[in-house]
Amino acid sequence: MDITELQHIYATHPNVKGLAKQLENSSVRTFFLGGLHASASPLFFSSLWQHVSQTLVFILNDMEEAGYFYHDLTQINGEENVLFFPSSYRRAIKYGQKDAGNEILRTEVLSRIQKGDNLCIVTCPEAVAEKVVSSRELSSRTLKLEVGGHTEVDTIMDILADFGFERVDYVYEPGQYALRGSIVDVFSYASEYPYRIDFFGDEIDSIRTFEVDTQLSKEKKQSIAIVPELNVSGSGEFVSFFEFIPKDSILAMKDFFWVREHVDKIHEEAISPLALAADEENKRELLRVAKNLIDGSDFMMQSLNFRRIEFGNKPTGTPQATLTFDTQAQPIFHKNFELVSSCFREFMAKGYTLYICTDSEKQAKRLKDIFEERGDNISFTYVNKTLHEGFTDHTLKGCFFTDHQIFDRFHKYNLRSERARSGKVALTLKELSQFEPGDYVVHIDHGIGKFAGLVRLPNGDSTQEVIKLIYQNDDVVFVSIHSLHKVSKYKGKEGEPPRINKLGTGAWEKIKEKTKTKIKDIARDLIRLYSQRKQEQGYAYNPDSFLQHELEASFIYEDTPDQLKATNDVKADMESNRPMDRLVCGDVGFGKTEVAVRAAFKAATDNKQVAVLVPTTVLAYQHYQTFSERLKEFPCKVEYLSRARSAKDTSRILKELANGEIQILIGTHKLIGKSVKFKDLGLLIIDEEQKFGVGVKEKLRQLKVNVDTLTMTATPIPRTLQFSLMGARDLSVIQTPPPNRYPIQTEVHTFNEEIITEAINFEMSRNGQVFFVNNRIQNLLELKALIQRNIPDCRVCIGHGQMKPEELEKIIYDFVNYDYDVLLATTIIESGIDIPNANTIIINAAQNFGLSDLHQMRGRVGRSNRKAFCYLLAPPLTSLTPEAKRRLQAIENFSDLGSGIHIAMQDLDIRGAGNMLGAEQSGFIADLGYETYQKILAEAVKELKEDEFSELYQEELQAAGEEKISGEDFVSECQVESDLELLFPNEYIPSSSERMLLYRELDGLELDKDLIDFKSRLEDRFGKVPPEGQELLRIVPLRRLAKRLGAEKIFLKAGRMTLFFVSNPDSPYYQSAAFGKVIGYMGRNPRYCNLREQNGKRSMVVKNVESVEMAVGILQEIVSMEG
Repeated sequence: MDITELQHIYATHPNVKGLAKQLENSSVRTFFLGGLHASASPLFFSSLWQHVSQTLVFILNDMEEAGYFYHDLTQINGEENVLFFPSSYRRAIKYGQKDAGNEILRTEVLSRIQKGDNLCIVTCPEAVAEKVVSSRELSSRTLKLEVGGHTEVDTIMDILADFGFERVDYVYEPGQYALRGSIVDVFSYASEYPYRIDFFGDEIDSIRTFEVDTQLSKEKKQSIAIVPELNVSGSGEFVSFFEFIPKDSILAMKDFFWVREHVDKIHEEAISPLALAADEENKRELLRVAKNLIDGSDFMMQSLNFRRIEFGNKPTGTPQATLTFDTQAQPIFHKNFELVSSCFREFMAKGYTLYICTDSEKQAKRLKDIFEERGDNISFTYVNKTLHEGFTDHTLKGCFFTDHQIFDRFHKYNLRSERARSGKVALTLKELSQFEPGDYVVHIDHGIGKFAGLVRLPNGDSTQEVIKLIYQNDDVVFVSIHSLHKVSKYKGKEGEPPRINKLGTGAWEKIKEKTKTKIKDIARDLIRLYSQRKQEQGYAYNPDSFLQHELEASFIYEDTPDQLKATNDVKADMESNRPMDRLVCGDVGFGKTEVAVRAAFKAATDNKQVAVLVPTTVLAYQHYQTFSERLKEFPCKVEYLSRARSAKDTSRILKELANGEIQILIGTHKLIGKSVKFKDLGLLIIDEEQKFGVGVKEKLRQLKVNVDTLTMTATPIPRTLQFSLMGARDLSVIQTPPPNRYPIQTEVHTFNEEIITEAINFEMSRNGQVFFVNNRIQNLLELKALIQRNIPDCRVCIGHGQMKPEELEKIIYDFVNYDYDVLLATTIIESGIDIPNANTIIINAAQNFGLSDLHQMRGRVGRSNRKAFCYLLAPPLTSLTPEAKRRLQAIENFSDLGSGIHIAMQDLDIRGAGNMLGAEQSGFIADLGYETYQKILAEAVKELKEDEFSELYQEELQAAGEEKISGEDFVSECQVESDLELLFPNEYIPSSSERMLLYRELDGLELDKDLIDFKSRLEDRFGKVPPEGQELLRIVPLRRLAKRLGAEKIFLKAGRMTLFFVSNPDSPYYQSAAFGKVIGYMGRNPRYCNLREQNGKRSMVVKNVESVEMAVGILQEIVSMEG
């Protein structure tokens, strides 16, 4: 059922009508609602709101509570009139760090109140403590525009500049505007999406919002209000939030005094001498901030003017009206289904209705399956959206429970400000793929050169745009925009410039050939192994048991689609009678271990033993803890072997193993020693395979011919490699991060003892641990002294790469065992250890790390269901290079990074390729550049499949062969040359790097539907495509049709079109239907077509072809002829 029906059910509660009635009586000013627990209050208020015409303002105790309250209200009432009013700072006001996303939400609330809408506003003490701009000031600084209105574009530009908006090429954050032709893009502070305003002369033709990342339109608007940042200068009037909201608003809070004290505390902290001393340079700024805060007594005075509802534990003073509820929070089940079902049955016996709220239908189904398999006769109603906390309402005889509490999952709320921040990262990633003059590029035919920009060359009576590349001895190659697909950006190892090739020596060809033969050797081995395993017989496991379902349902996070697919693939492999050999790759913390746990348990339920092989002692212990934790309620014994175990333990384990008493054994390479005997080994799980030596791998190979094998790796394997290796290895890739992880709160600071002390103290106060990364070994000891001087009882250990491996391992082992509070280390943290108890990471001199390193290190924390913090310490932002500054800002703004960031991780991809294909390959990658290497890899695998291993891939080749039209078999690509004017003019797309990106994208297109999408995106962003642009777009179908007809090159010059056919005169192409059609066309139109043969090369010339449009028309005619 829909969650709104839940609201209708709740609306029948007698207190809803009761309170609505009391509110009509204006003499009653204070109300108290007793007995509201968990999410009963938002559900009650959402029902009440239907009966009230005033604005409701909810002040909750802190930001997090407010976030969840807002989440519940929006789940029920939608986002339209429920608004969130946050503090404009990223964290405590005393640090003075503004947050653009929050500013947007604040301004939006103010401009909506100004409009006089009936709203529901959720806020917290930090937010109401800040003053806001007065309503007079707001209306004087709002620019209103509507469709059909008449305004000069220049006038709007002047007003925006006057408001303090900044003019840019592309709008990606609030307070920016851009002008392209007749299109103005503006990002107002009162809207989460920027606006695109299209003019026709001086009339506004249309207004629409657009997405920052793609710069594409979303929805049309009739009228908009553009508001600048409201507190840029200290000038202007500021009033307290309570003076801004309508006089008849109703305030609702849990505890009036608590809010008052909190507001007071915020005011005091902001002007505390400590804060002022710590931040000498921003002293003026801080005093101004303090001037814009209200204190407790102001709050008291102003809020007494409003009617107020309290819904906490006890009322403040004596309320004039009290309503009591009989609710009770959802019991804590800790995934214990005995308890769940007995509790549910008890409620059903009393005649209560059970509602289970969950965001995913899959979860509801899982719960149902578990009940069915347990034989419980429990029926419940599934509600399609979840609340934050479940509860029982005894008056309504209903249990409104949530699935994330039954399954012990973490539940996260989303605020709309997240979207406002996505612009920065989109831009950073875009810059990575842009070509800048001076960049190294690879041309597949000429080798590595330097990019020297887009140049316009006169060509007869038209101009053409080409790319200029510079090679050794300043030789120049001009590449037409129709062969951009041959050019890619050089990506090799970071930090070393590649050698520039010399033209015409043949050295480049040699490197390509050499790489290809090497790749073929590796691929050959992989394919051989693969075909060998195809013929082996393995053990086929039974389908899932009910224990398996229960184990999977008790996973505390929600499965991501990738994770689910990986799990299902693994299970399908286990159930087939071929031995499994699957590789699961996914970033650290993406849930690979969970896949392994499920597979191991599946094997154990079939009475088979499982060996889990890991590279280090620490990891063995860690996996042991994870496995034991997940399987503690199931009949399954887990043990681990490593050099940390005593001899007595080891011999006991070996004995139990041989008797079959241990189902799952985890260990380092000791596992494959001679003394270890399994009774019946059914599954081998290998973690981080690339870290084992050759000897271990050899032993494994003998062991795993007919044992199911599951290999896991955290080095991301690049997408393109996966495709090429498709036929040689079964791969599962987990790319999506788990949804309900707490976002990691990330902050950039200058190096400051107070911040470090506060961070470590906070983490110690909740019994957590801290990583402190410092890249120089020399000053690790100084930092240790600094920490101990400030926090005497803090236990600090130091780890770095120059220690002996055993020492380092012991330190990390002790840290995992919680013998220390702080691990001070160089970047060794990133090598695969997972410490769920460490939830704060401090990175010193963060400006020296690349995006991917920062992301990897930050991924070390926030693994459990507690909030995690990441502090990046860097010199003041003003002194950094623009790149470093943007890197830090991008990572600070994206507390939970999705796959977008992987684009920036090319260096990791390169490592991944090296691991997958052997070390010498990374040398080739450095010579060729990454993208060229991939092209060659794909070619090599394709050739192997077609020549040496054609029997193995017979079916695959046949299936593909039937679909092809004959001409394409003979031509791999068709080159276009022309003297027509084909380009996007400067006036149409002003920035040359943007043109370059668009040319590259256009050059990679093949299908008409992609072309249509591309064109509509262009029109959306830049307006109507000019004629020379239209002609350029037609090159795509021209090239495709020519390829079908078997043309290797096509020239459009001097009003003629020339098609050059396959260069080998004995090619079977000349007997094919495609060539037949060409001859047929020529026979019909002898006047302006003729066939030539020069030096054994055949071509056809067609006269009077003035444009690409005509050329496409002719080729279409030939293709559609009956062959």
